[in-house]
Amino acid sequence: MLRGVAGFALLVLATGAISSAIAAPAGQSAAESDSAYLLAHMTKERYGILYYSISLDGLHWTQVNGGRPVSADYHGHASIAQGGDGRYYLVGNKSDDDPEIRFWVSDDLVNWKSFGTYRPNLRKAVGQPHALQRIGAPKLYYDKPSKQFLLTWHTPNVPGSDEDPERYWASQRTLYVVSKDLVRFDKQPRRLFSWDMATIDTIVQPNPEGGYCAIIKDERYPSYNWTTGKTIRISCAPDMLGPYPEPGPPLSPNFREAPTIIRAPNGADWYLYYEQYAGTSYGLSMAPRLEGPWYQVSGNSGVPEWNRYEMPAGLRHGSMIAISRKQYDAILAAFPNR
Repeated sequence: MLRGVAGFALLVLATGAISSAIAAPAGQSAAESDSAYLLAHMTKERYGILYYSISLDGLHWTQVNGGRPVSADYHGHASIAQGGDGRYYLVGNKSDDDPEIRFWVSDDLVNWKSFGTYRPNLRKAVGQPHALQRIGAPKLYYDKPSKQFLLTWHTPNVPGSDEDPERYWASQRTLYVVSKDLVRFDKQPRRLFSWDMATIDTIVQPNPEGGYCAIIKDERYPSYNWTTGKTIRISCAPDMLGPYPEPGPPLSPNFREAPTIIRAPNGADWYLYYEQYAGTSYGLSMAPRLEGPWYQVSGNSGVPEWNRYEMPAGLRHGSMIAISRKQYDAILAAFPNR
């Protein structure tokens, strides 16, 4: 065990070395790289409103626009996908009670305009009988091989009660539809997973080693009988629509949600962020492969020497995408911190 001032100095030096190794590719600083990242998110104070934070290394984040919103029109849990036409599409809704899923489009990630709406017929949802008219946190992914969008969200089939509010959350299932253009949608909404487990906040990520991985929040309440409750887990399958096997062990502690994932600037590591709700902080887990091994990275600790990553306080429900340094500069110019 390290003791005294000398031990603490060695710990600080080791921490700095590890942090530098994580932050940038070998032989290249973050400042020299063309890569950058955008986090579209809400805040604890203003739920559902669109804010931006940006990063050059995927680890150290700065909120732009002086902490003000970047859109007067958008509402929802921000999720952005770049379509085959090169434009960016943003999905949201007014609330879980809103019967319509709403889309916005942008050429530059600065100016968003309304694109259209989709109203799923939840009464005909395949694999979710007695679905309630509730649409939670729609997410958007564009699949280049099939040239189609995958739209996911969660819907319950049991109302909550004061005596047992968790039965509502335990009945949540992930539903999906696909579309070539976000104007016409194939078939009726259907369950994405065959296993009988509550899931919310599902995102899909292509696996460089083949197939796809679904990153989900296990929405069962944690207990001795269900220790994985309220954690982030992952399931990988050969095809985008599965079949997905039951997910593996937790990638996060309990009571985490809203996962979002990016590739590190070195092109080798994965950064998986998730919120400790409600708006307490963001956590980060890291792995060389989507299948793992994953470990939790230290950050937002209150002790700078321990931090491998840092994010502004009060950020909630974010969606991260990789952008170019030119896009990073344009966003900062459009939304300066003054």
